[in-house]
Amino acid sequence: MPKIYYLLLACFLSVNFSSSQSCFSKSSLLQHVKTLSSDSFEGRRTGTEGAIKTKKYIINQFYSLKVKPLGKTFEQSFSFSQHRRDYKGVNVLGFIKGTLKPEKYIVISAHYDHEGVKHERIYNGADDNASGVSALFSFAEHFQEHPPKHSVILAAFDAEELGLQGSKYYVKHPVVPSKQIIANVNMDMISRSDKNELFAVGTSFNENLKSIVKSYKSTCGKVKLIAGHDGYDGLDNWTYSSDHASFYKAGIPFLYFGVEDHEDYHKPTDDYENIHPEFYTEAVNVIISVFKKIDNSSF
Repeated sequence: MPKIYYLLLACFLSVNFSSSQSCFSKSSLLQHVKTLSSDSFEGRRTGTEGAIKTKKYIINQFYSLKVKPLGKTFEQSFSFSQHRRDYKGVNVLGFIKGTLKPEKYIVISAHYDHEGVKHERIYNGADDNASGVSALFSFAEHFQEHPPKHSVILAAFDAEELGLQGSKYYVKHPVVPSKQIIANVNMDMISRSDKNELFAVGTSFNENLKSIVKSYKSTCGKVKLIAGHDGYDGLDNWTYSSDHASFYKAGIPFLYFGVEDHEDYHKPTDDYENIHPEFYTEAVNVIISVFKKIDNSSF
């Protein structure tokens, strides 16, 4: 048979093997993004009715996916003031007990807030960051068939857009001791890329994580996983650009997965119709694959 046949067959088997190992529903992943970025959630601005609706949605999904609350409830409430205005935010924190090292934790995070309504236009934030929140649900699906070795905290942080307030509060009030958290995997904007590029930030600060990311190979090349944006490669420095910064400042190793800014970044046109479904689905597969390597590693 022609050589190209074997290459295509290998690619087909790789994709199907990867998907079967991940055990999450592509249709559910996309539906969650579509729902969370719909007008009914009013842009998910911290402290608004849209944010409250989003919080309830996340909790309901965690319940249905058999995710337990990290504390007595899923909610971690906090307050802060900014620009002469008082805000009340709520982190949603889920827990999955590890099978081999339950006393050690990996925090998988994504912020659920966005820009809300400005000048009577809704900023729906499909990529930023309904994409990351929906990926949290895919992780929960995956863990139903492939429970993690370390305990996992699924953290949907609030008020990221207002200065990482939710993750700052969590790191200061971590529910479990910070010394038991071995790593943070943060997802913020992972659903679209014209170049099929997904960046992993944080490898410059931890040799183990660097080795894990560098060893990742994509057979079909649907998603190019690139280590960078750490401040050492001439690209924009994303070390402090999202909730992973709160963990980094606390001395906790992190990987942040995200894409380059696009034309709809922080605009009312960041809608579901503009995400790239195939790229997004495979990006979530990639992140889960990297997580599994972290879970199998010793920190």
